[in-house]
Amino acid sequence: MPSSSTGRSYGRLIHRHWAWRWDKLFCGRYNICFFDLRLSILQPLTFKGGTTASETCEERDIKHSVEETTSEKSEHPPNDQTQKADKKNQLGVCRRLTQYLLEHGVETHGITPTTEEQRTDTRIYQLFWLWFSTNFNILAFSTGTVGPTVFGLGLRSSIVMIIVVDVVTFIIPAYFAVFGPQLGARGMVQCRFSWGYYGSIIPSLLNAISYQGFLILNVIVGGQALAAVSNKIDVTVGIVIVSFISFVVTFCGYRVIHQFETFAWVPSAVAFPILLGLARKHLDPSTFPATPTPSVASILSFISLMGSANVSWCTITPDYGIFHDKTASKLKVFTYSYLGFLLPSLAWHLLGAAIAIAAPGVPSWSAGFDESTNIGGLLAAVIAPAGGFGVFLLVFTALGTVCACAPSMYTIGLSLMAASSLFAKIPRYVYTVISVAILIPLAILGAKRFYNTLVNVLGGIGYWSTSFASIVLAEHIIFRRSFSPRAYPMQNWDKAKYLPLGIPAIVSIICSFGVVILCMQQPFYTGPIAKAGTGEIGGAVSLLVSFVVYVPLRAIERSIWPARS
Repeated sequence: MPSSSTGRSYGRLIHRHWAWRWDKLFCGRYNICFFDLRLSILQPLTFKGGTTASETCEERDIKHSVEETTSEKSEHPPNDQTQKADKKNQLGVCRRLTQYLLEHGVETHGITPTTEEQRTDTRIYQLFWLWFSTNFNILAFSTGTVGPTVFGLGLRSSIVMIIVVDVVTFIIPAYFAVFGPQLGARGMVQCRFSWGYYGSIIPSLLNAISYQGFLILNVIVGGQALAAVSNKIDVTVGIVIVSFISFVVTFCGYRVIHQFETFAWVPSAVAFPILLGLARKHLDPSTFPATPTPSVASILSFISLMGSANVSWCTITPDYGIFHDKTASKLKVFTYSYLGFLLPSLAWHLLGAAIAIAAPGVPSWSAGFDESTNIGGLLAAVIAPAGGFGVFLLVFTALGTVCACAPSMYTIGLSLMAASSLFAKIPRYVYTVISVAILIPLAILGAKRFYNTLVNVLGGIGYWSTSFASIVLAEHIIFRRSFSPRAYPMQNWDKAKYLPLGIPAIVSIICSFGVVILCMQQPFYTGPIAKAGTGEIGGAVSLLVSFVVYVPLRAIERSIWPARS
């Protein structure tokens, strides 16, 4: 006969099984999702210290790292060094609130690298769904429209360039995804092994600023789409709605983002074939308005913009694998991530290009597009023949932009925490509040000049992120050559005296910016090389110059200060 304490455990678990409270369903306290109802009467055991059998190793580790008085340890407790770093760097100035939020399922883990014992999540397929969901939305559609709308490309040129650029450039962020499970470090922490402790402040701040800009683009597109379905909702209200939903998902943190992204792509997946079917009769190339032969400058500019936008994901992909299995195949992690980026982006990019080219020849589309300024209006015009169902579908498609907003907003906080030990004392969720407070007014202003905002943001991100990718990859491939503890002594992640000085990385990005100024073509400025006929090639030049400058300087640095290698 079971003891009374065991009976109480069964009773509590049966009660919890039916208590479908939002925070327990989504915040991962009991590890429940729609496809994996693990909490059931078949798992009745309760460990000492309040840990249930259905909790993951990650949750036990995080819980025990904040419990200051406990005599029991979880199955895989973090080491003493990690516990001290958690208390110092993650709880910050809001210890009571942080512990309260942790107990209610909100992630409080900061930028401290996870230990090998904590990296036990074998669900590598989550990386596919995360990046698939993030990219399978109407922002990718809007990026595809840039070729015809901004650079005057025809159908054939747009299709060829989109396929080539997407297939090639998504290799870089997919490879960076491997760093997450292997090292357990956030992207802006891992880069300290090439940029140095103080040098990494530069990419950390640039990343926070860049993804705030990317976030603005997402909520503008979502807000425009919501405004297009009803006269009672304007773009401003739509922006506020998308921003608030993104805030809720991001506030809860890592686990909720993964669970949300696992199924949040479904509405967009339903909308895509319907949108394609409704648009099909107007997508006959023989009926498209004539377009002049594109110049070399236009083609290179479009390639640079698309490539830079794709490569820029590399700064955040490590952030979402820090609890995944270290022993998982690197090829498997890469493949899941690569396909998660490529498949949705390619589909929406191509559809966006085709519809943008056809829009001038379809009066309703042209009116909705509003002189190439309103993506939401264009989508509403395309889907209008579906009537009420089309409106319903467009609403969910608009809300699908949250899939891209949540990882961006999450990364902003982590990047700021990595920029300074002082910033690291402020919990991640505080930065989420700050981000959404900045986001809404800037998005409302940016919506008035959407394509200028789009080109400026994507171009700006591309200039520095391609340089960043070149430096980190050069360090890994040429100098460290593996993910072993000897190559990356992660215990030194916050010890400046054991990390590189960062001089080669800083000099490299300065040199790249010097050349980029000559090669950039933006609405506010065009460099002399771009004027000479190359068009916008800043992103590609930044990647090449950074590599050429960094490698010899880093070799010299290693020879002079071998202990900091």
